[in-house]
Formats: sequence, structure tokens, C-alpha cells
Amino acid sequence: MASPASAAATQSGTQSSNPAPDLVALKTRQQVAWSSGNYAIVGSTLQIVGEQLCEALDLKSGSKVLDVAAGNGMMSLAAARRWCDVTSTDYVPALLDRGRARATAEGMTIAFEEADAENLPFDDNSFDTVVSTFGVMFTPNQDRAAAELMRVCRPKGQIGLANWTPDGFIGQVFKILGKYLPPAAGTKSPALWGTRARLTEMFDAGAQSIKAESRLFNFRYRSPAHFLDVFKNYYGPVLKAFAALEPAKQEELHNDLHALIVRMNRSGDATMVVPSEYLEVVITKR
Repeated sequence: MASPASAAATQSGTQSSNPAPDLVALKTRQQVAWSSGNYAIVGSTLQIVGEQLCEALDLKSGSKVLDVAAGNGMMSLAAARRWCDVTSTDYVPALLDRGRARATAEGMTIAFEEADAENLPFDDNSFDTVVSTFGVMFTPNQDRAAAELMRVCRPKGQIGLANWTPDGFIGQVFKILGKYLPPAAGTKSPALWGTRARLTEMFDAGAQSIKAESRLFNFRYRSPAHFLDVFKNYYGPVLKAFAALEPAKQEELHNDLHALIVRMNRSGDATMVVPSEYLEVVITKR
């Protein structure tokens, strides 16, 4: 998951020629961003994505599943509902607490463990299925994270991903953030995970097959203003972006985001229904 600067890097799908960035410092800023606000408020609205990804993976009961950068456990819960043996991980303890509370409320047995997606504390070939929904795509060291997903997945096992695309609604939100808070020099755009070309670069060497399908998630809120209020108060990257700007720039950012929502809104009334494209990915390991 991303800090404002790294998330804003979606403004470009190209690799910078600048010197290599300090990925450790960037990761620290990310943790601060995602620990602020309350991502669970947003994450819980995305539940349908986890359910659909489980079906795309054709998850079977008893499968050993690892959810990486799990947030508040949206995908973890979906897998547990299919009687899988689920381990839910994130590097933000507060989000794991939220996931644990959801699992308890639903009577689900899920193991929760603090873990860095770029350095997973599990043995090689430990899981039948490794998943991440809108999480691992925000890691600073993309190649390292991809290698870790492959490492802990057993041969012939599957990796399931849901990644925002560069041109979808959330990709456009991060492009706008990038106008106000440019990404760290040399970083790769998180939205590259939402492109078939980048997935091939990261996974093809160890993959038997890579299937990627464009999907839409509809953000449904009371109004554009309601969406902005929620994201400014609870979604770490947007909260931190507004906090880093002077009042005049905050107003400009607000207006740009509001205009994007109005342009993409298909509700036909005062409410907000904005489709956001993401890539649903199923990788089968060799």
C-alpha cells in the first residue's frame, strides 16, 4: 500500500532515469500513511472484489491461502467463507486488528500475522494460493514483492491479484495527487501492476500461465462530496496529501478530484456511482 508520493506515481507508467530511490525511507512513509485515517472504512466497501477473485481462482475448501497486504481482511474473509486455511498479513497492525474483529464477528477462523510483502516470513512453497487485492501493488520494490509471492507459492499453485489500472478511476485519482505531490524520483508507478506488460515482466519466468481480465468496481457513495469526505478522513494517501498542502492548494486538489468524480459519475442523480477499472489476475506457477 502506498504513501501519497508513491501512490501519486501512477501519473506515469514509465521508469524514471533518476538515481535509485531510497526504498526503505519510502516504505516507512507508506506505513505512516496507511496507519493514518482508517482504511477499514474504505476497504470494507470493496468486499465484492474479493468474492469475485475467489471464484476466478476456483478456490477449493481446505486450500492453504496467504493474503498479502491484506488491509482489513477483505480477501481473507472471502477465502475463509470457502472453508480455506487462511493466513492474513499486513505491515499495519491496526488493520490486522480490524480484520481480526471482522473474522470474530463472522465466526471465521483466520490466522493474522504482521508481515512485510517484500520479506514474507514463510518458507518456500508454503501455500496453495497467494492473493493480494489492491495491496501488494503499492510496494516500493515491485520486483522483490513479486518474487516473494512466487517464492511462497507451491509449484502448480496460484497467485490471485486485483490491481487498479492506470486509466481507471483510482488511477486517475492518483494522477491528480501526483500533480500536487510528485512521486519520489526513480520510483515505479503502482498502477503498472494493473498492466499486462508489467505483470509479464515480473512473473513470466516462473509462471505456467498468466490470465488477466479487466473488471469494474463501482464506487457507490451518497454524493461526490460524501466520497471526498470519506477519503479525506479515512484513506491514508488522500488524507496525507491534503495535510501536506497549504489551504489554497487543498482547495485546488479538492476541486480537481470533485471534477473527476462528476465527469465519471453515471448515477443520473445526486448520488455517486463511479466505475473504477481494475485488473483481475490469476497466475499459475510452474
